[in-house]
Amino acid sequence: MISVINRGHLTPASSLPRLRATEPTDASGSPGPPSTRWAGSWQRSVLRLGAHAPLHPAQGPAGQYRVEAETCSRPSTSWRRWGNLVDSLFPVNRSKHALYSDLQTPGRYGRVIVTTRKGSVLDPVHLDTILKLHRRIYQMQVTVPATGFNSFNYSFSYLCLPDDKNVCIIDDIIRAMEEIQSARTSNRSIPVLRYPITQLADGRQAYIGHQLGGVQGWGPSGAVRGPGTGARGEGVRSARALQLTYYLQARGSLMDRVASQWEKAFCTELQHFAALHPKLGLYPSTSSSLRTDFQFSSVLARRPLLASLGVCGVLAILCCSMRDCVRSKPWLGLLALLSITLSGLTAAGILNLTGATYNSTYLGIPFVMLGHGLFGSFEMLSSWRRTREDQHVKERVASVFEDVMLRFSGSTMLHLMTLGLAASPLTNMEAVRLFCRTAALAVTISYVYMLSFYSSCLVFTGYLETGYRHGCFCRRVPKPDRLDSKPAWYRCLMYTRYQDETQTTNPPHGDSHLLLGCVRRCYGDWITNTYVKPFVVLLYLVYISFGLMGFLQVTQGSDPSALVAMDTTTVLYTRAQQRYFSSYSPVIGFYIYESAPYWNVTVQRDLLEYAKGFQRISWLEAYLNYLSDRNQSTSQPRENFTRTLRHSFLREPQFAHFADDIIFAERGQGEEPDVAASRIFLVAKTTENKREEMSVLLDTLRRLSLTSRVRFLIFNPSFVYLDRYAAAVSSPLRHSLLAVLFLLGLSSLAVVEPLVSVWLGLTLLSVQFGVLGFMTLWGVELDCMSVLCLISALGHSADCSGPLLCGFASGRGESRTRWVRVALERHGVPSLQTLICYSAALVPVGSVRSNLTHTLFRCLTLTAGCSALHTLAFLPTLLTFLPPSKSRGHRPGGEGQRQEVECVEMNDSTRVVDQITTV
Repeated sequence: MISVINRGHLTPASSLPRLRATEPTDASGSPGPPSTRWAGSWQRSVLRLGAHAPLHPAQGPAGQYRVEAETCSRPSTSWRRWGNLVDSLFPVNRSKHALYSDLQTPGRYGRVIVTTRKGSVLDPVHLDTILKLHRRIYQMQVTVPATGFNSFNYSFSYLCLPDDKNVCIIDDIIRAMEEIQSARTSNRSIPVLRYPITQLADGRQAYIGHQLGGVQGWGPSGAVRGPGTGARGEGVRSARALQLTYYLQARGSLMDRVASQWEKAFCTELQHFAALHPKLGLYPSTSSSLRTDFQFSSVLARRPLLASLGVCGVLAILCCSMRDCVRSKPWLGLLALLSITLSGLTAAGILNLTGATYNSTYLGIPFVMLGHGLFGSFEMLSSWRRTREDQHVKERVASVFEDVMLRFSGSTMLHLMTLGLAASPLTNMEAVRLFCRTAALAVTISYVYMLSFYSSCLVFTGYLETGYRHGCFCRRVPKPDRLDSKPAWYRCLMYTRYQDETQTTNPPHGDSHLLLGCVRRCYGDWITNTYVKPFVVLLYLVYISFGLMGFLQVTQGSDPSALVAMDTTTVLYTRAQQRYFSSYSPVIGFYIYESAPYWNVTVQRDLLEYAKGFQRISWLEAYLNYLSDRNQSTSQPRENFTRTLRHSFLREPQFAHFADDIIFAERGQGEEPDVAASRIFLVAKTTENKREEMSVLLDTLRRLSLTSRVRFLIFNPSFVYLDRYAAAVSSPLRHSLLAVLFLLGLSSLAVVEPLVSVWLGLTLLSVQFGVLGFMTLWGVELDCMSVLCLISALGHSADCSGPLLCGFASGRGESRTRWVRVALERHGVPSLQTLICYSAALVPVGSVRSNLTHTLFRCLTLTAGCSALHTLAFLPTLLTFLPPSKSRGHRPGGEGQRQEVECVEMNDSTRVVDQITTV
């Protein structure tokens, strides 16, 4: 059996002591119940590596032991599997001394950045104040439950993570500051504080690069060096910021509840302390701060969303209104918005019944429903106005469904296919999957409401029109001869054309609609003008050029603070951290996961060369210096090298903490154990482009790990996020585009004109490309929210451009220009109405003080703008000289080629009540 020896001896798991921290007390001061006591922390147990990295003799000359890890046997190993190996070799409870706060993923914690308005945090006054703050946090207590006889008081000494000596783990900078304060009090010489690696009173080296910020150091000649520009171990002259971290244990539901209450009390205590000491700036952060501030965007967006609904309702009423009071249908605009609202409430109710939780990314779902629903309603109203007024209401509604519902159903299917594939397990971003599932549900319910509720409203208003009732007040409109005696304002309010004015086959009532009249008389002729087309083509080339410029500058938004509300603790803390603590990279764990001949000079030289240029805490480097200081050779036989390491080096107080970084494995009886695995810590110096530099650094070290004679890996919990973020962000877009291509391929089999599918696919790609490029130029990074907007942009652009393309392709027998104008009249006007209402609804959202809503506003505004450009400018111009051709013969059944109908009408005194039609 292979056992792992820690600190030079073997400790059976059954004989390990159960360490106990300070007990919680009730109101009377007595200890809490045994069930709530902490049951022990760090255990030097036998490390069983059978499931992860079995230890066995290697087939080699010196009987070398190696750790063969299945998770690291291939170059394509993921960070997650490397993390499992790291946790198995060096679990959290074996990282008590060295860089715990930077290398291990924290659970519950409280963190604060302390800055000075003037001077340095190391000045005597500020230093004493900070240590006073530390003592107050250390002694702070929370009571759980808040009331009742079973309440107990819990302090940080009970909740903290203890080390192997049952002492709470605190940052090394606190110990250094206490040493400075003690030296000043006793009038001794103040110990030199070096940066980023300093030496404590016990001789141990400590990395404080992430605990002390805004540092100015002393140069070699006594000159002042700039912030963060010092060399290794440079003396600190002043520092503008200090970061303290208090780690909590949250094992079990009770401990997690207590830790949560402690985090709230931590923030409250800091607020009170900041009010008493205005010369210091305090920026707190806890493990729940990001979640709380992320959800706070929804709270801030409540009133702007109601304002968006009101503005959109007013514009929808105006877009459905006409001069003719009978044919005007303002209530349909309001009812369309009501239909969308009811479908949203229905979807929210279904989510609540299924136990789903709400998050702030769902703020984009109402706008997905709004764009899709409004376009469907305006298309149905436009088709209704093109029907013959002398037809019965049922026949007019049937004609509307025949004309609109196929296209509307197709665009709905495109929405569902895009969202469905982005919500599938193929997407490895959970936020995207949740959003797309909810959005797909909302779009489906909105489609059902459009077919049922809104269609019924259309039928009802149709009967009002048949009975010559006012479109707004539902009152019967008098005949013209009775209106002559009324005042001018009354005649204007009740203006309409009666039966004797509507006997022609193509009544001119459509011209009374403002937008339709503008498109028919002005815009259609202007956009198809021969002299305008070159400028439109030039505008499209400019559009593509700027889109490409932005596309080449796309950056990944991996900062979580970009998804939270402004002026929150998360944003303020992140700004302070980026300002004062961005000089060094995250701590990198350099893990040698197999036995290596450390006593070999060549191996020593290689390992030292790998760590060259980094700030580092290395047991190997310290051990080699230890040997050199004692005039011993660093090249020794294996037994001597290991014996000195175990029995001399690791027993020195200043080097004892390195025992956590070395794993020994037993050999034969009476032989010295071998070093089975070890680790060192590296920190890289960075500049403003920290993310790009980290990516280059990771790639360099990974390539080096594949070619090195010593098998090692590098790991930090943040690497899982940084390395996989690109794939996580790009996969939803890739799957969405695949959904579009798949659906367009299917539609090409069913649509009579295959070029419609080609045009639609190119249009969707062009809109997506433009939105992605322009949002980068607008300062929007490719994060979770922008990806969701890009996915929804596909469906929105299909809603706007699809009917226009179908309307153009269905016409035969006339010139291209003529059918472009017809398509603009029939489908361009609904697109324009939708874009007006949609854009106006976005304006209140842009005023919300939240980074998430700002990203949402910018991306959706660009989506509306790019879709409008393609629908109203680019496509009408390009279709006048590009396929499909209009030279083929007449095809019955196409749009614009409706069958002529001879009507025999039976009239009453006011309106057609029945009809017999013959073809």
